[in-house]
Amino acid sequence: MLLVLFHLAARIPLLCAGLAIVLPVSGLLAEDKAAEEAQTNADGWQSLFNGKNLDNWKITEFGGQGYVTVDDNDDIVIREGADLSGITSTRKDLPTTDYEVKFEAQRQSGTDFFSGFTFPVGDSACSLILGGWGGGVCGISSLDFMDASENETTSYENFVRGRWYKVRVRVTDKLIEAWLDGKRLVKVERELYRIDVRFEMELSKPMGFATYQTVGRIRNARLRKLPPTNAAQQDSKSDADGS
Repeated sequence: MLLVLFHLAARIPLLCAGLAIVLPVSGLLAEDKAAEEAQTNADGWQSLFNGKNLDNWKITEFGGQGYVTVDDNDDIVIREGADLSGITSTRKDLPTTDYEVKFEAQRQSGTDFFSGFTFPVGDSACSLILGGWGGGVCGISSLDFMDASENETTSYENFVRGRWYKVRVRVTDKLIEAWLDGKRLVKVERELYRIDVRFEMELSKPMGFATYQTVGRIRNARLRKLPPTNAAQQDSKSDADGS
């Protein structure tokens, strides 16, 4: 019995030392996260998801849609469906102009669009498509009833499965703009076009994320309102890096 007590007494300082090492590290991680969130709030960004569930969102009833979950990494995982799958915001206070959204998107599997982001534009909406029509087409659907594969915003990217891509969308009174990893994809003058979504995406209004026969992931989705700007300010601001 004395021998057992001796061994336990000898191990207690070691265990305490171990705790002394672990606790400050975890405290630093928490402080770093809190500092990051404080900076995010200071810049005016607000998270679109709570990291726990789909509060303020609903599964989009496309018909044959895959299910949508929040995983342990706080990623929004949109599973592959028969065709379209996704979620739609239930918020009533979303801005319709002078705002921007940024998020990261990933194609986990599949060969069609892994991010169809629908967003408000005035009294209408449109969708930024990434990786559609066989895997590489990007652009806005729709401008004058022409979708992302056939209007002035059409571009092509070689998307890599499992890689995260940074996306930014900005809407002002004059322009619709979008960037992918800091590279401009879209710059559209609103007054020149009739802007709306393709009919399949009506259920994603006013704001939603969707995929087509593909498993997609979304993370770090944030929104912030912008101060109203005059034309000269908009032209200058539109040249800023969208990363």
